[in-house]
Amino acid sequence: MGENMKYDAIFFDLDGTVVDSLQDIADAVNHTMRHFSLPERTPEELKPHLGWGVGHLMRAILPEHTEAQVETVLAHYRPYYALHAGDKSRPFEGILPMMRRMKDAGQVLAILSNKPDAAVQPLARRFFADTVSLAVGELEGVRRKPHPDMVQAAARQLNVPLARCLYVGDSEVDIDTANNAGIDCACVTWGFRTREQLKKAGASIIVDTPEALEEYINSDLPSC
Repeated sequence: MGENMKYDAIFFDLDGTVVDSLQDIADAVNHTMRHFSLPERTPEELKPHLGWGVGHLMRAILPEHTEAQVETVLAHYRPYYALHAGDKSRPFEGILPMMRRMKDAGQVLAILSNKPDAAVQPLARRFFADTVSLAVGELEGVRRKPHPDMVQAAARQLNVPLARCLYVGDSEVDIDTANNAGIDCACVTWGFRTREQLKKAGASIIVDTPEALEEYINSDLPSC
């Protein structure tokens, strides 16, 4: 691929990184909570628990529970959210133009998310069909982030060496995923974690705008 590019492939997290999905997640959570007569949660209360997948989210916000109860709640949440994941969710400002420029420059783009795959695919088709070569969400039998499996499989499928891949995310999960895969990670501050939280989690590349991310990717600085 491009000899003058620092990275040949850019792997993006979805929620909080390229798509502002917090309100749809909160709406689906609270629809589920009402169904089971459980206390509702504000979007801000959910934020710290996002990134590890919906199972982690439910275990974090449910009162004392058994695994069987968690699975019952998830069985209600998943199909409802899959139908409503795009009600209010939209790409963050500046994301789509940035991704189009990356693709035009010859970089391969992918979305790798812990969101259920049934919700990832409609969002990917709706917003990123003209830019993203691969979109993958949580699937049974595939280890979720922060395991490196998604990253490794995407690099193989796209025929890009791992050393030429960058992971872009907004949480500790993404930092750990990149570290476990042995690739660079750029963290964004417009998602579910603050700059301070990202620093505490070990982030070495932190950007505040899509333009700053693009500038880093196009810079001649050595990768960190």
